[in-house]
Amino acid sequence: MGKIIALANQKGGVGKTTTTINLAASLATLEKTVLVVDADPQANASSGLGVDIKQIDCSLYECIIDHADVRDAVYTTDIEGLDIIPSHIDLVGAEIEMLQIENREKVLKNMLQPIRDDYDYILIDCSPSLGLITVNSLTAADSVIIPVQCEYFALEGISKLLNTIKIIKNKLNPALEIEGFLLTMYDSRLRLANQIYDEVKRHFQELVFKTVIQRNVKLSESPSHGLPVILYDADSTGSKNHLALAKEIINKC
Repeated sequence: MGKIIALANQKGGVGKTTTTINLAASLATLEKTVLVVDADPQANASSGLGVDIKQIDCSLYECIIDHADVRDAVYTTDIEGLDIIPSHIDLVGAEIEMLQIENREKVLKNMLQPIRDDYDYILIDCSPSLGLITVNSLTAADSVIIPVQCEYFALEGISKLLNTIKIIKNKLNPALEIEGFLLTMYDSRLRLANQIYDEVKRHFQELVFKTVIQRNVKLSESPSHGLPVILYDADSTGSKNHLALAKEIINKC
């Protein structure tokens, strides 16, 4: 049975989508079958994996609101073993439309059930909010990766996210675990980055991934080419960091 991992942090710009795309590509490179679920209306994970949103007939929105067959929303990518359920800007309105649906917190969980066994890993890229779609993502997931940016306000808002995870664990998904805190955009030359690394490590100890995602130009450039960094520049630091993260997750499992 595939492991479902949500990547969540209601703070924007911490590297959720970058991590989702590149972790998925690295897992697929290590011969795992992976599905990315783009649960962010901005659809950056979709375009970052080379999906042309304008050409899409069936996205996550159609599956949630119109009850479209989930298999119709699965698209292949340039990497063998890596598929994606793309997002669409319509997903912005889905939260209001979902208010009419019974068991609305479990729509995504029920939707993914028929294809769960087709993949080793299903990664859900959450939007930077704690709305109903993110609640759905956390209810569907076995675990959650929390990307933390190595900058001044890094730990701001994490307590709110942890509180949301606690509520979901108590009421909707008792099996939900924290897979780990992932430090992103790390620059070892900056004293602040090292201070934040130490602080996160002190707070969360064993829950912090050994792998750190460093600041890297190639990693920033690759989405504009619709490619994960491993296809854009396999020798880059960004590519090596995400491969190390993928190996860490595989060994953990």
